[in-house]
Amino acid sequence: MTQRQVFPQVSLRTAALACGRGDMVLADNIGLDVAPGTGLLLRGPNGAGKSTLLLTLAGLLPPLSGSVDFPGHDPETGPVLHHCGHRNAVRPRLEVLETLQFWAAINGADGLAAPAALDRVGLARAARLDAAYLSAGQQRRLALARLLVSPRPVWLLDEPSAALDVAGQALLADLLDAHFAAGGLAVIATHDAIAAKGLTTLTLGAAS
Repeated sequence: MTQRQVFPQVSLRTAALACGRGDMVLADNIGLDVAPGTGLLLRGPNGAGKSTLLLTLAGLLPPLSGSVDFPGHDPETGPVLHHCGHRNAVRPRLEVLETLQFWAAINGADGLAAPAALDRVGLARAARLDAAYLSAGQQRRLALARLLVSPRPVWLLDEPSAALDVAGQALLADLLDAHFAAGGLAVIATHDAIAAKGLTTLTLGAAS
């Protein structure tokens, strides 16, 4: 991916969406309309359904009712989204560079080359370390590098600023700003403030 990357005009829309686990409804009657170049922050107490909603938007959990659509996406161009969960999915015995190359091999390597992506997230000097030696914040940076090696227009991010220091939070804001400038969109579950531009907020209520 270069700085000139421009995504197709893909939106995220839901209609009367209900999501939950088993028979438990955590959030219902959700109508989202997230436009290209913008982001939505999901806020609310633990148990309000933020992570469950992200998993439902990603297609990893079936909706209890309603629909999720991505107007403007052509399936023939490849997957529309990245889901970056609150776990970093880092194998401790793989080197940092090998980890990112593994993800690129699975997700597609049509963005930044792995070394360039590591440099972008501040991990160039750690490329040949086993991932086990990374701090929690560095592991989070490595997870964010996945978004750069395999560009997709929709980012679904679960607590992306977890364990990040002030510099890491600024990096996250910069990555989001660049993603929005390229026409991408994001839905972010977070308890933290995020300084990226173009963000609005949806607060989910506590589970009953």
